[in-house]
Amino acid sequence: MVRAIMTTTIAAVVCALLSCWLVLTGWSLMGDAVSHAVLPGVVLAYLVGAPFALGALIFGFLAVALIGAIRDTSRVKEDAAIGIVFTTLFALGLVLISVTPSQTDLTHIVFGNILGVSDADLLQIAALAAIAFAVLMVKRRDLTLYAFDPTHAHAIGLSPRFLGALLLGLLALTSVVALQVVGVILVVAMLIIPGATAYLLTNRFHRMLIIAPVLSAVCSVTGILLSYWMDAASGGLVILVQGSAFALAYLFSPTHGLLVRGAGRRRRPARRSPASATASGSAAGL
Repeated sequence: MVRAIMTTTIAAVVCALLSCWLVLTGWSLMGDAVSHAVLPGVVLAYLVGAPFALGALIFGFLAVALIGAIRDTSRVKEDAAIGIVFTTLFALGLVLISVTPSQTDLTHIVFGNILGVSDADLLQIAALAAIAFAVLMVKRRDLTLYAFDPTHAHAIGLSPRFLGALLLGLLALTSVVALQVVGVILVVAMLIIPGATAYLLTNRFHRMLIIAPVLSAVCSVTGILLSYWMDAASGGLVILVQGSAFALAYLFSPTHGLLVRGAGRRRRPARRSPASATASGSAAGL
């Protein structure tokens, strides 16, 4: 339980930080693609006796390269290229799992295995998360400008192509960090939900970078503890708690909450159009 809580908190913080930029740039589907595309890399790494993270990283970068190549060298648009690449690689991973003789149940890569994390896994996840965290903090200003206005970033001497590639590389790296926590299917939730929730709670990006990781860490620890008391799937409960936090923000956010905005519209007096005001004046004159 201690290792599970530590691992989940580390993964939650780094995923939440990256999710802030993914939400702003509209790359949610890209996060889905990369997180699913790493599956065959994990299986092949198992076959050759290499660390799972190495195989996942290779296929994560491969997926990003393939999506870019299809988008840039054909008439196929980016969303279609993403769908083609991630479904094909994910299917390849499922096929490899089905034909690979194994003493290990490789399906935990698909669904996560938080409670089975070893000390070596914890160190590996912490090291990868530290790299991703450090790069995000060092390049946060450039990445933020790229997310808001790539044209202005280019005008002041930054390379939007490099920054985009850097963000995609960090996405692949962070997907590997969260892989053993919630599995490849639910990784995308950890990469999107915290940023989307923070986006509803504040209009300031620097506040998003604080709210998202804190909220994600709290939700993750809560999910782990609930899984212990309920004897239920740990990864699923972590994501369920994060989804519940988003639902609360969606409904009750002080600035963008659905119910708050609805109450504000009801309190606001109805404005009459100029035409109706003129008609009323004319009727009064008559």
